[in-house]
Amino acid sequence: MKKNILIILIGLTVINIFAQNKLSGTITDAETNEPLIGVSIYSQNLGLGTSSDFGGNYVIDNVPSGTHKFSFEYIGFKTITKTITFNNVIIKQNIALSPSVLEMDEVIVSTPFNKIQSENVVKVAHKNIKQLLEKGGITLIDGLATIPGVSQLSSGNSIGKPVIRGLSGNRVLVYAQGVRLENQQFGNDHGLGVNEAGVGSVEIIKGPASLLYGSDALGGVIYLNPERFSDANTSSFNVEEKHFSNTEGNNLSGVFKTSSDKFNFLIRNTYDSHIDYKIPNGNRVTNSRYREYDVKTGFAYHNEKWSSTLRYNYNHFLTGIPEEIGIQSTNRNPLYPKQKVENHILSLHNKFYFKNSKLDANFGYIFNDRNEFSDNAVPNLRMLLKTLDFDVKYYLPKFKKLESIIGVQGMYQTNTNKAVEFLIPDAITNDIGIFGTSNYAWKDQALQGGLRIDTRHITTQAHLPIADIHHIGALDKNYTSVNASLGYKTNVSDHIIVRVNLASGFRVPNLAELTSNGIHEGTNRFEVGNPDLKNEQNLQADLDLSFQSEHVEFYINSFYNSIKNYIFVSPTGAQLEATDVYNYNQKDAFLYGGEIGFHLHPHPLDWFHLESSFESVTGKEKNGGYIPLIPANIIKNNVRIEFKNNHWLKNGYASFTLNQTLKQNKPSPFETISPAYTLMNFGLGGDVSLNKTKFKVAVAATNVFNTTYMPHTSFLKTLDIPEMGRNIVMSVNFRI
Repeated sequence: MKKNILIILIGLTVINIFAQNKLSGTITDAETNEPLIGVSIYSQNLGLGTSSDFGGNYVIDNVPSGTHKFSFEYIGFKTITKTITFNNVIIKQNIALSPSVLEMDEVIVSTPFNKIQSENVVKVAHKNIKQLLEKGGITLIDGLATIPGVSQLSSGNSIGKPVIRGLSGNRVLVYAQGVRLENQQFGNDHGLGVNEAGVGSVEIIKGPASLLYGSDALGGVIYLNPERFSDANTSSFNVEEKHFSNTEGNNLSGVFKTSSDKFNFLIRNTYDSHIDYKIPNGNRVTNSRYREYDVKTGFAYHNEKWSSTLRYNYNHFLTGIPEEIGIQSTNRNPLYPKQKVENHILSLHNKFYFKNSKLDANFGYIFNDRNEFSDNAVPNLRMLLKTLDFDVKYYLPKFKKLESIIGVQGMYQTNTNKAVEFLIPDAITNDIGIFGTSNYAWKDQALQGGLRIDTRHITTQAHLPIADIHHIGALDKNYTSVNASLGYKTNVSDHIIVRVNLASGFRVPNLAELTSNGIHEGTNRFEVGNPDLKNEQNLQADLDLSFQSEHVEFYINSFYNSIKNYIFVSPTGAQLEATDVYNYNQKDAFLYGGEIGFHLHPHPLDWFHLESSFESVTGKEKNGGYIPLIPANIIKNNVRIEFKNNHWLKNGYASFTLNQTLKQNKPSPFETISPAYTLMNFGLGGDVSLNKTKFKVAVAATNVFNTTYMPHTSFLKTLDIPEMGRNIVMSVNFRI
């Protein structure tokens, strides 16, 4: 009997061993057949990856059953993506990578079917955050603003919000850790609340994405992908230090990562501190100083049937609110008025793998504590925003060449005031949406479309008696919207891709637009909301043409965006409490424009890169004037030279950027014309090896010629406060 039990146990063990899915192979240079060391093998969808060893070999154990994409990436070589089906098998996949200077063909996470860029029906801008910040930006939004079609609304060097093709605020949805970022984003006087440390890459959808994300994705989506866990069975500790000459700023960030075959863990701490920034004439902008502390941690588990990733981000941000060029100081403690924002993001991502299908069940919780101080330690404004959301998608079994997804998303949100002043009332928001989308691909063509219906219920509490000047009435409102999208992609030739997309989007009026009745310190306006506002509803057409050969890339993107019931704020000519009164109104509007650019890397000068782009957007009211906060047209030019010394330097680069912002002579009736200006930036860096010590070093100089300028989308423009003068950023990154 005991012998039989032992035989059964051994048999079950053997079955279990051979039931595991495993991917392995060898990666070589296609031209020399030599093994490549350190190639990244990664599945963005699974969150699994490893690197090739000294012999070019790699192994990934415990791959879930099903069909998955794996990317094989190596600097200087063309990325290869393989779609592999696992069903209790061990797969040998050898790869030969060919040298290339083209950008990697990344797997796109923000679109529904996670295809690589060249297969995607919607054109998505994908950028590595480290590469964006090489150009010397202080904050995450500075880096995003270097992408064609993207700019920012700013209130000094610490506060910035993204603008996509002229739309901003609640019209652009930001995702972090796979969770929609809810942090009172209607306010112009505070930033994203996300530190760039611990963000691996960014994906930007330029245009309506309500089919996938619901309300607030009317203008586009910025999707921040968190940094990857370490490769299986490895541990690492990285420390990076940055110094900023203009603000005497310091940024220190450290991350520890460790992984086994099934478990992953990381924790990152970041501290950032800056004094008032200096403008070109040598003066500092009083109270533009700030401090930031950020913690990111993550834990993941996966096996052959399911995977789960838990991430948490805590961000503490303390900043002064600049109002003048007054007292000159190098003190790091913000003066009054100032703002303190604490943001907590908790996300849980679960994936369940079936034989021919998959279920994604994702949950998020955000707690945003916003405090504003006028003249003492007691906040005159404190708002607690708590948001619980869910996103469940079921990937149906593939039917021939047809892929389909059905899903449901929802949100429960509360806003609670804890101070004397109210910017918006106590409120509860319930949101739910259901959708379906399909992708049909044949030969070099693809057709993708979908339909979605959303409903949002907003209730608010009354504030103060009717006779009070700051009275806010109670609201009980329902908003519903139906949206659709249809896109087509075709490879006209081996080098040319054409994409045509038509999509609708919507945005529910936010609480500030519906209920404001008081002075908004960040904009110095007495704002009066309008409870009768309707949904903003838009329809946008996009045409994208991309040409790519071995040594040159060219693209032209154009769009036309028609918006019904566009919400805007305009002055009434009256004053309350010695402050100009602004009302929220609605009119139909339209925007049009696009981006055109090229990337030249001529043979045999593959180390030489020339990139140039022109971006333009015009926004107008129908039968009226221009709409506000439309960025000026801009020409961006970048020359990058790559070099190396086989003994002590790898991945070396030198870059020169020349950005020419044209005159914005199409302001709204309540804006002024903004003059043209030109900025030059410089960057230098690489991977250094000295004996057994290895580190990355980078130097970047922005506004090299110390030019005085004020962007059209700067809120400090009305105070006649220029942007930052020359700034030199030095950074060193050690791996221990």
